[in-house]
Amino acid sequence: MEKGELDNLPGSGKPLELKDDSHIPPEMRIAYKILKNSGYVPPEMELQKEIINTRELLKNSREEQEAYQRVQKLNLMVTRMNIMRKRPINLEEHQEYFPKIVNKVRIKKK
Repeated sequence: MEKGELDNLPGSGKPLELKDDSHIPPEMRIAYKILKNSGYVPPEMELQKEIINTRELLKNSREEQEAYQRVQKLNLMVTRMNIMRKRPINLEEHQEYFPKIVNKVRIKKK
């Protein structure tokens, strides 16, 4: 950068075009593109958003019962996500554990 070697590169100052569809089977790419252009969100992405929202709600849970219910919901969603991804177990989304959450909620109450 100091030498100016990165100046005037193609696409400089423009948003990156991230069209990496290598994870989509070749025979499905056109169908995915059509769905994307029509505003459709794949179920995995929708579930990921819901997991993120539930984790945020869980952070703000004050009641033990409320935290427990959210942990159960979160674990179910994470299990569904892991089934959808069909990835090795070491790459799975991690589930939350009730005792850990309860301790955190109890600390917030004090």
